[in-house]
Amino acid sequence: MRTTARLLAPSLLFLAACHGPTATATEVVTSADVAANSGSTPVGTHPGGAGQGTPLTPEPGHALAAFSEGCFWGSEDTFRHVAGVTATAVGYTGGHTSRPSYEDVCEHTTGHAETVLVEFDPQRVRYEQLLQVFWGSHDPTTRNRQGPDVGDQYRSSIWTFSPEQEAVARASLAEEQKRTEGAIVTEVRGIGPFWIAEGYHQQYDEKTGRHSCPLPRRRKSS
Repeated sequence: MRTTARLLAPSLLFLAACHGPTATATEVVTSADVAANSGSTPVGTHPGGAGQGTPLTPEPGHALAAFSEGCFWGSEDTFRHVAGVTATAVGYTGGHTSRPSYEDVCEHTTGHAETVLVEFDPQRVRYEQLLQVFWGSHDPTTRNRQGPDVGDQYRSSIWTFSPEQEAVARASLAEEQKRTEGAIVTEVRGIGPFWIAEGYHQQYDEKTGRHSCPLPRRRKSS
């Protein structure tokens, strides 16, 4: 796995063991009918005031969403290219330990999933559209696996922030199942504490200048 010299840190020694080979994409695309970010509007890096299990509160008029779909580097990069997304960060949720480190999660003993936290403007992009991006950017039929990345931290999950989001997510899953060969194994759960990941994971693809992690299921935008 190649990386830039300025990102090298002791913790990166664990990356080869936790992540499989990276895949380079020529472009990052969103699903059909979801507008792509032109790049003219900067995307923030602190959605909901994310910290170490601290309460999450979006900016006035904004909302939060969270998704797990394999390696969080590629997942974050995908959502940062969606018009209407105002901020993203990667971290861990869904587990049973406090303040998990990347190394802890890689041991498969904490129950956490690699997750991208998304803050968005509902006037510019609807939650239903973010779900379209989620379905289109990974394989929801592989349990605890995306491409060569294997482990419970790579499971497919939608983490909801309200009963309304949960209802929309479950309806979206049901519709997606009609178009999908094989059973969708995505879990839909209310989000618990979100533990922001180490700094070198944040906006990893932007820092390295390449699109990392397998992206097994992409829908090209029109």
